[in-house]
Order: sequence, then structure tokens, then C-alpha cells
Amino acid sequence: MQVKKTWQRVDGVLLLDKPIGLTSNDALQKARRLFSAAKGGHTGTLDPLATGLLPLCFGEATKFSADLLDADKTYEAVLKLGITTDSGDAEGQVIATTAVDVAESDVLRVLPQFTGDIQQIPPMHSALKRNGRPLYELARQGIEVERAARAVTIYAIDLLAFSGDGLTLRVACSKGTYIRVLAADIGLALGCGAHLAALRRTVVGDLDLAHAVTLAELEVLDESGRAGHLQAVDALLHTLPVVTVEGEAAERFRHGNPVDLPEGLSGKIRVYADGLLIGVGEPGPDGRLWPKRLVQLAA
Repeated sequence: MQVKKTWQRVDGVLLLDKPIGLTSNDALQKARRLFSAAKGGHTGTLDPLATGLLPLCFGEATKFSADLLDADKTYEAVLKLGITTDSGDAEGQVIATTAVDVAESDVLRVLPQFTGDIQQIPPMHSALKRNGRPLYELARQGIEVERAARAVTIYAIDLLAFSGDGLTLRVACSKGTYIRVLAADIGLALGCGAHLAALRRTVVGDLDLAHAVTLAELEVLDESGRAGHLQAVDALLHTLPVVTVEGEAAERFRHGNPVDLPEGLSGKIRVYADGLLIGVGEPGPDGRLWPKRLVQLAA
């Protein structure tokens, strides 16, 4: 007889080192079951072939999961030169092979072309939708549609390793950057073609893979040990300024009413009372701090 799973309230952020082969949602559900968390969400997908940092939100932290969608990211990418695929990565069908005659100096000469503000055409093998259908569904049917170029920013590209027909890059970039497209474009610039052979995300916003944990590591821990890897609900908000309210002001804010805004603060602001996060606010047209998202945490 199968035992029914008992879910419980869990509030916090888990920095997961996602393994290869799992979708982001698969990884979320496995972690959620390990914590018996009644509510969970992730902060932006990683392809099944990609590994690395996947921040997961449980309970009240899910209210802030969208805040990381706009965050800058850093990846370590392995490019295979001389082989071009229809998807731009190792999952796709090979559409061209070319002899590779590339020196490290050639790579170092080409990489600066792809830093700064650049335009990328999203790949057909992506989750972008056309008339309600993901582009990857059309691609699987052999259908290609026109896609508009999108502006992205590559802050830095560092060459970590070079092996003649392969190279490893560290890429710091803005949201919406397709590393598969970057790999293919670099291969084109080198004259031999390329595809993305492996991808690992190391940084999201101010969160770092160095503080992440794997599913395998969580599985061998007891409940207390797993809880030790759970970060506070405000772990996604550390870049925001802080306002502390007390007494009547705290109650006003908790009930959706504005409070006084300290001089010099603007944008999103995290608000605390009695040492606990009670929400995020933004300045209103009246110059006061208005609640935008409220949380209810156990003391």
C-alpha cells in the first residue's frame, strides 16, 4: 500500500546544483519532495543538458521568484568546433561538418566581437511562442518561422581552455541571452562552425554556485540536515535597500497601507519588522512607501 505524502509549510530558498538530464521542473519536484514542501517554484529554466545553479523557492519565497528572471547570469560553456547542429547544441541533428584549423590566437581575436550590446536571433529550438505554440514544437515538425533579433548584453567572455577543436568559455551576460546562439555565432566567425557541447550556470544575480547543493547530497541527509541548506526567504532580495518599520507603521504596511519613505531611497525596497521580512514596497506618487508584495512568516 502506497503511503500518502504529507506536505508541510516550508519557507525559504534552496540553491540547487541541477544535474544533467533533468528539466528544471523535474529538479524542482524532486527537491520539493525531499523537503515535503507544500508550495514551490523555480526562478527561470535551465535546459535538460545544462547543469548548475538553479535557485528554488518554497512557500512565501515563491512570491519573489520572478525577481530573478531579470538578473544577470554567468555560465561556463564548452564549444565543439567543426560541427554545426540544427539546435545549436549537442541534442540537435548535425547539419554541417568542417575541418578545424583554428589557433588560440584566432579565438582571442574573435571573442571581443561578441561583447557589449549585441543582437541575437532566438533559436527555433526554444520555448518562445508563436501563435500560442512553442517554437521547439514547430522545429520538430521541420517548420521554421522568422524571428526578430533581440538585444542582449555580454559583459565579458573569458577563454578558460582551448584544445584545438574545443574551447571552454566563461560568459557573463544579461537575461535572455542564448548561449547556444552565441556558440554558433562564434563558430561562424571562426570559419568552422560550432555547437554548444556542455553548459553550466555558475551565477544568478548575486547568488553563486559555490553555495549550492546537489540532489544526491540532499537525499542522504535527514530533515534537519536538509533544512541547514535552506536559505531565508529574503535570499533573493539582498540587492534591495532596507527599511525597518515598527509598531503602528508595521501594522499599516502589513495591511496594505503606505508608510513613510526614508529620504534617498527609490525602486523596490525590502521592509522588515521585528527582524523579519514582511514584504517589498515601492515609492508611490505621494512620496510614501506602498506595499507591493507582502509575506507572512512564522516568528
